[in-house]
Amino acid sequence: MLIHLGTQTIDTRRLILRAFHHTDNDDMLTYWVSDPKIQSLYSEPTYTTTEEVKELLDKYINSYGRSDYYRWAIVEKESNICIGQIAIFLVDNKNHFCEIEYALGSKFHRKGYATEAVKSILDFSFNKLNFNKVQVCHKEGNIASQGVIRKCNFTYEGTLRDFFYMNGKYINRLYYSMLKDEYVK
Repeated sequence: MLIHLGTQTIDTRRLILRAFHHTDNDDMLTYWVSDPKIQSLYSEPTYTTTEEVKELLDKYINSYGRSDYYRWAIVEKESNICIGQIAIFLVDNKNHFCEIEYALGSKFHRKGYATEAVKSILDFSFNKLNFNKVQVCHKEGNIASQGVIRKCNFTYEGTLRDFFYMNGKYINRLYYSMLKDEYVK
């Protein structure tokens, strides 16, 4: 049985994962939501104005009242900058699984931050929420995300062929998962 706790603050070695605040607006615009390359990696629109980001933040913040809503701002401890986001979504209460997504501003790539954030969410998912399975996916060609997934020891499950149509071509979606008993080992 799942135990829903909502978006709780998670402290890691170099990061704080916490609920979004309206004060994150400028960091979001500066570091990732206005970057078409970053946003396209996880099929999200690009946000270019403060008002657009405020609307997005309103959506996030207004959902925090639900105990089964999980979306964190990824904050670098050293700078106190909101460098990205990570979320648990597609929560399946009956079958005890979920999917995670994450995005970091390109300035913060290749520092191990995504791996650190994903590992903390895996721990939260299995040890606090009691999920049996956590899945994650990436678009074919997203080598950075594939690297994070491998470092976190997910198991490849399969490819959904021609899943996305972007910029005049089809792109595959690759799926991975981890089971609770695999995580415990």
